[in-house]
Amino acid sequence: MNYLKKNLLNIVLIMFMLFLPLISFGQTDTGTKPPTSDIGTQPPSSESLKLVNPIESKTLTQLIEKVLVGIVKLGMPIIVLAIIYSGFLFVAAQGNSEKLDEAKRSLIYTLIGAAILLGSWGLAQLITDTVKAL
Repeated sequence: MNYLKKNLLNIVLIMFMLFLPLISFGQTDTGTKPPTSDIGTQPPSSESLKLVNPIESKTLTQLIEKVLVGIVKLGMPIIVLAIIYSGFLFVAAQGNSEKLDEAKRSLIYTLIGAAILLGSWGLAQLITDTVKAL
């Protein structure tokens, strides 16, 4: 009994490793039969072989704009959380000068990162508008 208590987690993990593939690779019968056609006897037509662009950008500037939008959308919540964390560091410092210096440094680095993120977005918009005006 003592062996089971000590190794319960290992036993459970081994059971999942053994039985999870059996469950995940199991297939259900959908009741549909595969189409019976002569796939291989005729060459495929050009209409059936179309590549779809998942990014949906036609030019390099549109691609860069989409990448920057994604970075800004990911970066803004991180910046907000970092500012909140810096505030917690200020509260947790309770007058300790070393902890206050760490909290100030954390806030300054967060604000510098926010300025770089928003500055790059603004610079990219400025360049895009200038190129479009030409």
